[in-house]
Amino acid sequence: MNENVNSAISSSDGKNDSVASKPKKRRTAWNYAFSFLVKLLLTVLVVWGLLTFVAGIHICHDNSAYPFIRDGDLCLTYRLSTLKQGSMIVYKQDGKTKFGRVIAMSGDKVEIFNDYIMVNDYGISENAVYPTSPEGSSISYPYSVPDDCVFVLNDFRSDISDSRTYGGIPLEDVEGTVVFTMRMRGI
Repeated sequence: MNENVNSAISSSDGKNDSVASKPKKRRTAWNYAFSFLVKLLLTVLVVWGLLTFVAGIHICHDNSAYPFIRDGDLCLTYRLSTLKQGSMIVYKQDGKTKFGRVIAMSGDKVEIFNDYIMVNDYGISENAVYPTSPEGSSISYPYSVPDDCVFVLNDFRSDISDSRTYGGIPLEDVEGTVVFTMRMRGI
């Protein structure tokens, strides 16, 4: 019995096998470079896809969203989020990137009194530091938000370059909801 075990061990070490094993091919510098370039290309495509369809990176160049977002802050946005009242968003207006807070959705009725905002005849509670005034608005109140639009106000309410000037912001101009902010100045 020991002889059978010894013969099985000696035949399993590969020296007595009748099938010759193939020698391994050595990888050349070209193979390593090609493999690296394929991995790099796939990484670039994945990052491009994420930044085009899922997320966005924006830098705030004004104080319209102050104190939540300051001039020079880097913001990460999520494009697939569902907009709701109170969301801080990034949108395009007149070729510029702007930051603002959603106050009302499509079909809502907005009224602005001195220091008071009503949406659908209900006062909204906000954490806005600055009072909201209808002065300088190019729209009349009560304002009905058009379909596929949102009503956006700046957190820095003295700056009226928001829906008080432009009216409803089309959903197709919304870049996404701000999910992360990184202070770039005053650190």
